[in-house]
Amino acid sequence: MRNERSGWVTFAGVLLLIDGSLNVVYGISAIGNSKVFNQNAHYIAGNLKTWGWITVIIGIFQVLAAGSLWRGGLFGRLMGVFAAGMGAIAALLAIPAYPFLSLAVFALAVVILHQILVHGTEGRGVDAPPSSSERAWEGMAESKQ
Repeated sequence: MRNERSGWVTFAGVLLLIDGSLNVVYGISAIGNSKVFNQNAHYIAGNLKTWGWITVIIGIFQVLAAGSLWRGGLFGRLMGVFAAGMGAIAALLAIPAYPFLSLAVFALAVVILHQILVHGTEGRGVDAPPSSSERAWEGMAESKQ
């Protein structure tokens, strides 16, 4: 039996890919001291180049998480939630550099989190066999401590 994926999870994967691509582009722009950023901003830690590198790393992780999310399974959903959460936190911390863009990227990350958390298991069917990673996670949850 073919394992059908939910359209909402596919949509979340596309949004995660877009968010990751935007973070890579904006991170590279920040590393190159582009003029689109507020040059007089004060950051919590580091400077614009530091936040540029952090944004590039998070963006690459988000692109990888989108691929893992499309592959399906529990690990893909966990990786997608973690990547979107890190992107949301990084967007809020980058508000001094680009305020409106940071809020837009934060809103995109919140939509991604909602889609993965609410619709993450849709389309799998009741009789779909669990993946090996899901069996491992379920085994850890059922073990007595």
